Parts: sequence; C-alpha cells; structure tokens
Amino acid sequence: MKKSIALAVAVALSFALMACGGGNKKKEIVWKLSFNQSEQNPQARGLKWLSDEFYKATNGKYRIEINHNELLGNQKDSFELLQRGAIQMAMLGNPVVEAAASDFGLLALPGLYTSIEHQEAVFTSGILNDLFASTKEKKFLVLSAIHGGIRNVYAKKPVRSPADLKGMKIRVMQSQSMIDVLNAMGAVAVPMSQGEVYAAIQQGVLDGAENNEVTYNDLKQYEVAPIYSYTRHFMMPDLLVINTDAYASLTPEEKVIFDKLVVEAINRTFALFQEQVAKAKIEAADKGAKYIDDFDSSVFAKGFAGITNKFISQNSVRKDLYDKIKALGK
Repeated sequence: MKKSIALAVAVALSFALMACGGGNKKKEIVWKLSFNQSEQNPQARGLKWLSDEFYKATNGKYRIEINHNELLGNQKDSFELLQRGAIQMAMLGNPVVEAAASDFGLLALPGLYTSIEHQEAVFTSGILNDLFASTKEKKFLVLSAIHGGIRNVYAKKPVRSPADLKGMKIRVMQSQSMIDVLNAMGAVAVPMSQGEVYAAIQQGVLDGAENNEVTYNDLKQYEVAPIYSYTRHFMMPDLLVINTDAYASLTPEEKVIFDKLVVEAINRTFALFQEQVAKAKIEAADKGAKYIDDFDSSVFAKGFAGITNKFISQNSVRKDLYDKIKALGK
C-alpha cells in the first residue's frame, strides 16, 4: 500500500513538473513591445531581427513580443503602461519622450542633421549615452535613437512655400516643438494620434499631415492626401525604450548581449529604411500619389533659427550636446 501511495505521489509530481515546464527547462520570459506601425515598416523588421537574435542568444529564455498597429494603445498610452511595468518595451516618437524629459527635444530640432549619414553617425557615436540614461528615475531608459525617415507635408494640394501652407490644418504629434515648427512654416499645427489622421483628413477636420514616405504608404494616407511635397522640415528620430526593472532583471552577461544586438538592429534599420522608402514611393505612386520636389525646401527654414536658439539656450547640457552633434556633421 505504501508503495502504491508513493508511486501515485511520484506520478502526480511528475505531471506537476511537466505542467510547469519541466524541472530543468528554462521558463520563457516574454517582453511585450508596443509599436504603432505595421509589420512592413523597416523599424518593425529591425525589431523582429532583434527579437529573433536575442531569443537565440539566450537559448530561448527571452522572447520580445512585438505588438504592431497600436494594438497596446497609442504611443502616449503605451508609454504610461511601460512606466508602470505593464509592458517592457516600446518604440516611441521622440516627442512622446520629450514630454517626460524635455532635453530630448534637442534630437528633433529642425535642420539639426545635415544628412542621413550624419544622423547615423550621431546615433552610433555614444555621445547620446548620458541623455539616454538620464530618465532612470522616471522608470524607463532609452536604448537607442532610430532613424524615422525625413518628414514632409502631404495634402490635397502642393505645398511649395509658407504661403501655400497658410491656414492649413496639418497634423503633428503631440509635441510643443513640432507644433512650433509647423506653425513657423505657416501652417496651423494640430496635435493628434496617428490612428485618427486618415479619418480626420477624409472628413475635413485636417487639411493634411506630415510624415515620411513609408508611413504615408503603409497607412494608405495617399488615398485622402495624394500630394506629397518635399518640405524636408524634420529628420526626427524614434526612440526604443525599456522599463528600468525589465532591463535590471538581465544578468550582466545578458545586458552585454542585448546592448550589442540593439546597436546592430539600429544599424540594420538605417539600411532597411532607405530600401523601404524607394519601395513605398513606387507603391503609393501606382495608387495615385504625386511627389512634388520642384522647389527649394529651405524657404521653410526662416523661422527655425529662433526655435533652435531658444531651446539650446535654456541650459548648458543642451548647448554642449548640440555643438557635439553639429560637429559630427562637418
């Protein structure tokens, strides 16, 4: 009888272990990552690579679950979830982080980068590390800045000058610096989440929006705003952020692996973005989009100097970092 009871207990324990994943098998840790764009976006492809490589490098211990198309809410809501620890990672527009840590507005100043190559040099140089680490007390860290394309205005008519933009209601992200720039260009800037833009243009609430060619194509916004004008007013980064507790949970060895993979993912994204821009332009043009590039985009820059000078004069950290960034473009 005792042997039968012992056998029954052993069998029950074995099933319990199997239900828990086995005695020695590592439990998979899933990090949820919020992303507001589609799976075809080049940033999404870079994140997929990061997820796959980190999974392999940790022998299946960590899996980054990428939730596309605002599945976990818009960027502002996702950021709040991340700070509370409800999700672990997010790809956020620079203005979202700027709202919590105002010095990040520096990275989105108009005319800051002379070229895509200059921006890539800035993002991979290490000069932004102190800025990225400065948010620790706010329960998040910035892992890296990522190329988010060059932003231009699109509407139902060409935009070649501030006169063309006068009185036009143009969607921007919920950022005071973006509002200031679009207003300086002659527009009436309207802050709004990305998911509302298509309907707002369709219904006449907006006259247009501004973004890169990839997002313009992915979200089919050419259907409601078919004229894409190369105003080239922003080369604004997106930021890959992580909850501080999630990052702290990594072992020192895992942090080395993770940090290295993040840098590689960023490098890959720069190349992927350029490929995707070319593809997106063709796809949108085939659906009726028209691209306007027969004008000098510098005509919009008249009011930018005042915005930049006001921002960098507010503290020495901003001025010093601004000078370092500009020096990399020479």
